[in-house]
Amino acid sequence: MEMSVKELANLVGISVRTLHHYDEINLLNPSKISEAGYRLYSEANLDRLQQILFFKELDFPLKKIKQILDNPSFNKQEALQLHKKMLMDKRNHIDQMIQTINQTTKHFKGEINMTNEEKFKGFDFNKNEYEQEAREKWGRKTVDKANEKLSNMPKQERFEKENEMNNIFRSLASVNNEEKSPASEETQQLIQDWYDFLNDNINYEYSLEVFKGLGELYIADERFTKNINHFGEGLAQYMHEAINIYVENHL
Repeated sequence: MEMSVKELANLVGISVRTLHHYDEINLLNPSKISEAGYRLYSEANLDRLQQILFFKELDFPLKKIKQILDNPSFNKQEALQLHKKMLMDKRNHIDQMIQTINQTTKHFKGEINMTNEEKFKGFDFNKNEYEQEAREKWGRKTVDKANEKLSNMPKQERFEKENEMNNIFRSLASVNNEEKSPASEETQQLIQDWYDFLNDNINYEYSLEVFKGLGELYIADERFTKNINHFGEGLAQYMHEAINIYVENHL
């Protein structure tokens, strides 16, 4: 059952403006736009929004949340367990702060004496350790690890594979410069070549779902965008769109 932006805002308790902002930054795009121009949200959109709000509750910046959710290795079950762990620790931290407040109140009344250490018990100004844990699980290191097989090849073989890879990118940049549609037969054949190359040469299993997630990284991760656009201006966005079309056609 699809929901309008207003219905979703009322259900969750956030503003329509917030949902519009999430759409504008590609953090949460509606599943479709109605003929009248209204945003419509699917069940999958609701699941993603729940993840967004879990991470936001735990002080993750929106940019980091997008990188995590768009990563092809993101696992919802692992994320829920991480959320639970984080929230339980946060609850324990809040309980400790409340206890410190209660103790301080008694101290002011002269009922007890607090040491200087006790006055600051519960305060923690360290960086969010769980942001680092999430980054380890779903951040750039996962994609870096996927290139292990390529980097461990003998020099000549690696050179040949890198040249093959670069030729695919150059060909895609060429059809992009010719303003051919991402759905064109020539472009889709090159995307097929890229998909085959990844599965044949990279130490990672690229299912269609993972391949689509990789295409998301091309525009979500500045490092990928910069490296791909080195072959041609706007290539990262072009490949992102072409990969989405490829995946839709092969599901």
